[in-house]
Amino acid sequence: MDEPLTIEGGHPLRGRVRISGAKNASLVIMAASVMIKGETVLENVPRIRDVEVLCGILQHLGARVAWQEDNSLCISVPENIDVETPYELAKKLRASNLLLGSLLGRKGQARICLPGGCNIGSRPMDLHLKGLSALGAEVKLEHGFVEAYTGNLSGTRVYLDFPSVGATENIMMLAALTPGQTYVENAAKEPEIVDLANFLNAAGAKVRGAGTDLIRIEGVKELRGTRYTVIPDRIEAGTFMAAAVATGGDVLVENVIPTHLYSIMAKLQETGAVIRQVNGGVRVIGPKEIMPVDVKTLPYPGFPTDMQSQMMSLLATAKGTSVIVENVFENRFQMVDEIKRMGAKVKVEGHTAVIEGVPALYGARVKATDLRAGAALAIAGLAAQGLTEIENAYYIYRGYENFKAKLQNLGAHVW
Repeated sequence: MDEPLTIEGGHPLRGRVRISGAKNASLVIMAASVMIKGETVLENVPRIRDVEVLCGILQHLGARVAWQEDNSLCISVPENIDVETPYELAKKLRASNLLLGSLLGRKGQARICLPGGCNIGSRPMDLHLKGLSALGAEVKLEHGFVEAYTGNLSGTRVYLDFPSVGATENIMMLAALTPGQTYVENAAKEPEIVDLANFLNAAGAKVRGAGTDLIRIEGVKELRGTRYTVIPDRIEAGTFMAAAVATGGDVLVENVIPTHLYSIMAKLQETGAVIRQVNGGVRVIGPKEIMPVDVKTLPYPGFPTDMQSQMMSLLATAKGTSVIVENVFENRFQMVDEIKRMGAKVKVEGHTAVIEGVPALYGARVKATDLRAGAALAIAGLAAQGLTEIENAYYIYRGYENFKAKLQNLGAHVW
């Protein structure tokens, strides 16, 4: 059983923190490496639990996966790779469903365990299957697995009812090796989509328009080995920026792409924080009093759902009432009961949370319910008076590299 993370609050964060490679970009690029003939070398991949689980899945399929001395990740996939993902590993990682498009592209078939017991009727997985079917794949659901075969593949137009990131990625991967032109309309625009396109193009694909709502892919016969550097993690950057504001600190967040952070920076500035773009990063100076802010989560370039929980922790001590509307994931308010233990006043009605700022939060024993909730409870603990003990802290390590050490380097009292 993982030990809890204990935080003594009341110490403003000060100093500089270097942001690791993007979790979500790394996972999809690792999945895409299955389609490549030759060796893929990925730089700036974070050594986090989700990445290690996907390494295990790739090795189970028959790939050779190894960390190099320079901390890059080397992936080599043989011709006779297996096409079925193992349940024990896939249930730990939602991103395992991204192997659907890459295995279909490489082997012409795939048998993917439904990740994390996901209900196939949910909107995101439906769109994955709709897109792959449009390209000519035969897809069926059997006994908790998605089974897919490439029948007569050909480029086509795919319209997504919702700009799902995972569906866009799966379609891009299969379309990269599908004859003809494929157009993905109402595509997701996230930076991770652009990073996948840049990786595929570095390997010989022909992908245009990533980052807009219309992506055009011209199929090629094969993809070749390449070396590629993953973008920095905008959600990790946003998390440390929010922690700096919540604690009244002064932090230089290094190794970021500022354009990826505009929606986060705008909301933090509304709280009264001073944010300056400097060479190599973004400096965040927390205000003496946090002002209330209204937040609506939206697909990129809107405010990211992955930062909603962290904003809730920050706004718990604002001088007034804030409103958060969650438009992407309906179960993002699971942490509300936990932060209430620390004295927060939050009322949830449907997709809306109303946060009435309190003078202070107080340390308590709380439980992380998911990755971002864990990070948000850590922010609450840093800002609170007294000791906070976070159970299920392993959720945090799924997505944040060296989280404890980075906080300690900023002066946090955490162990």
